[in-house]
Order: sequence, then C-alpha cells, then structure tokens
Amino acid sequence: MPLGEALRLALLAVWSHKLRSFFTVLGIVVSVAFLIAVVAVIQGMNHYVRENLAGALIGTNSFQIRRSPIAIGLLDDEEWRRIQRRPIVGSRDVSHVVRALPNAQAISLQSGWPTPLSDIHWRNRTVGDALMLGVTAPYHVVQDHRFAAGEPLSEIDVRERRYVAVLGWDIADKLFGSEIQAIDKQIRAAGLPLTVKGVVEKKGSVLGQSLDGFVIIPITTFETVYGRRLNTVISVKVASAEQIPGAMQRAEEAMRLSRKLRPTEENDFVIDKADALVDFWTSLTRVLFTVTPAVVAIGIVVGGIVIMNIMLMSVTERTREIGIRKSLGARRRDISRQFLSEAIALSLLGGLAGVAAGYLFAQTIALISPLPARVTPWSVGVAVALGLGVGLIFGVYPARRAARLDPIVALRQE
Repeated sequence: MPLGEALRLALLAVWSHKLRSFFTVLGIVVSVAFLIAVVAVIQGMNHYVRENLAGALIGTNSFQIRRSPIAIGLLDDEEWRRIQRRPIVGSRDVSHVVRALPNAQAISLQSGWPTPLSDIHWRNRTVGDALMLGVTAPYHVVQDHRFAAGEPLSEIDVRERRYVAVLGWDIADKLFGSEIQAIDKQIRAAGLPLTVKGVVEKKGSVLGQSLDGFVIIPITTFETVYGRRLNTVISVKVASAEQIPGAMQRAEEAMRLSRKLRPTEENDFVIDKADALVDFWTSLTRVLFTVTPAVVAIGIVVGGIVIMNIMLMSVTERTREIGIRKSLGARRRDISRQFLSEAIALSLLGGLAGVAAGYLFAQTIALISPLPARVTPWSVGVAVALGLGVGLIFGVYPARRAARLDPIVALRQE
C-alpha cells in the first residue's frame, strides 16, 4: 500500500469517528497548548525585559556602580552579610570616576534601594505613593529624559539644596491636568514645600506598572529628609554600546583607587550593566523552563497511552476487515502501515490543534493582562515533533498486533 493511500485511509478513519478522535487526542492538545502558551509568555517576558525594562531602569548605553549586585535574589546569606559590610558608594567615588572617564556623556549619583514613597499634595488634590528619587543633575541625561514642560534639575539646585522637583507625567497629569500647568507650582511631598521645575515626557508602563509615578529632587535635599541611602548608585552613560566594556574597566580602576584597595583585595563594589538585569531575569525564568517539560511530558505520555488503547480497540473492532484485506493480498507491512498512519494522523492533528489553542491562549493572556506573549517558531516545531513522535512510538504496538493477525481467524470474527 502506498504511503499516500495509507494516509488517506487514516484521515478517513479519523474523520468517521470525530468525537472519539477528539477525546483521544485531548491530552495531547492540552499538553501542547500548555507548552506553547508558557513558552510564549516566558519568551515574551525575556524579550520585553531585554528591549524595554533594562533600558528604562538602567538607561541606554549605560552601566551602574553599586554596593550590591542587581541579581541580589540569587545571593546566599553569607554573601549578603559580606555585602552589608561594604562601604557605601558616595560622592567621593563619583569624583574618581569622573576623572577616569572624561569622555562619558553623563555620570550621576542617585538614591538607591529602598526607594521611599510619599503622598504628593497640591491644594485639595493628592496623589498617593509616588516614588521619591534623589539625584544629581546628570541623571536626566543618563535616563534619556525628555521634558514635556519646564527644565531639568541643575548643578546649582544640587549644590544649594534647593527645594525644587521634577515630576513624572502621571503625577503632573493627576494633580494639574496638564504638564504646562504644573510648572512653578508649589507641591508638598515628604513634608517639604517643593517648586515644580519640570515635567518629564510620558514613558509608559512596564507589566502594568507606570514608569511616570515619580518625583525627582536634588540628592542633597533628599538626604536632609530621608538620610543617606545604603545603596546609592553611580550611573555612567557613554556614547555607544561598544564603549561600555572599556569604560567599565576604567571605572573599576577608579573605584579601586578611591577605595584604596590593594592588588590582592577583591572589589568591595559591583559594576553592572543592563545585561545583568536580563541575566537575572533569565535565571528566574529558567526554573519555569525546567518544570514545563516535565508537566508536558506527563500529559504527552498519558495522551500516547490513550491513543495506543484506542488503536488496540480499533484493531479488535476491525479484525474482520483486516482478515478480508489479507485474503485479498494485503501484506503485513500494508496492515501495519495503515494502523501506524492512523496513530500518527491522530497525534499530529492533536499537536496542530494544541498549537492553535496555545497560540490563542497566549494572545488572550497578552490581551487581558500586562504579560507579553511571543510565540516562537522553535516551540511550534517542538509541538509538531511531539505529535509525530507520540503517534510513531505509541502506534507501533497496535500496528504490529494488527499485522500479525491470522487471516483465517480474522475472517471468522463477527
């Protein structure tokens, strides 16, 4: 029997028992859909963090000098205690880094974790839980801030501890209705009367969280209210990504000179760029990639066993048909090919249906939640390969059993 004829008969057999075929492959459909949807969300998140979140938090073509690494969630207790004994990154370190990197576009000092929150008041209006950031003037350049109205903080603002502020777009919109109306107005934040100097253009949101709910004040003013942060951060922005490795090396040398570290002593600071945030996120999602195959494998095996049982039942139901075919000259391999084709057709259809269901599920997740989803070609290829593999593996035994039937005994079967 030609392969094409075997596939045609297989599809006819599947179509003639549509309801049974659906329930037969339901396990494969669910497993493949789960695989497609989970991988789509993880890949979408990875791409989003790489393309949007890392740059938004650290800055484009930028790196940071920190007391503790970005990937703090991966540290054990002993490493954390050792980090806590490190000196705080401060203005003295900034001066050394500035001298080492004269060609840097901007070098800023900013308040670090934990970032305080404050209610912002203007007349009878209040915006709750705004992020309060203390920075030096170059911070706006590091973060690529564009101003919808007003102007950025200046070096004089920082040096003279002025009570001025730059607002995120959301704060200005909720308090004043427009960014233009916010300029030169006096608000109250953290108990301070602050004059609004500028409003940053809208930056949007990340995973449903606004990037525009902040109030930026001079770091000197910030420290009079909140004290010195334990995790103050130096941010360095260079002209291009190609300059980052060399700048990081020179910054490391400058920091070691600032800290008076001997050649044998390890760094008591870390230098991280956006890749560190991406790597940290990838290490977290790797856990899901580890668990997902196990869950999918269980569903696939169960689905394969169901297919094998249905095919064995089909062999029993069609024993007389097999006897007639053999009496008319069908060989063992013809019978085997026919039943194996049916098993492969069932599982392949289940795999394709799972791909479609997983794609729709992933798009639904992206539509109704802030989680991005990105269906990748390799996950579709794996899903289709699983369908073919299940049919091939679990269809062999029923096909061989059908091929071995004695034609005389099969013709006697009623």
